[in-house]
Amino acid sequence: MSESNAKKRSKTSGWKIAVRIMIPVLLVLALFGGMVFGYVVLGDQELGEVFEWGTWKHVFDLIFAP
Repeated sequence: MSESNAKKRSKTSGWKIAVRIMIPVLLVLALFGGMVFGYVVLGDQELGEVFEWGTWKHVFDLIFAP
């Protein structure tokens, strides 16, 4: 019985590690995809401007302006 428990543990722990890596990767990809879709498709702007710091500073200033 101990051998079967060890095999089950190794399979589930490997799966858990893969899930723990995949979830943050998918979240980052969704963030970039949403930024590109919203800025390029909905906003009719250039793709290169999406990743410029000045663009997001301007957006932040617009949102939190007094």
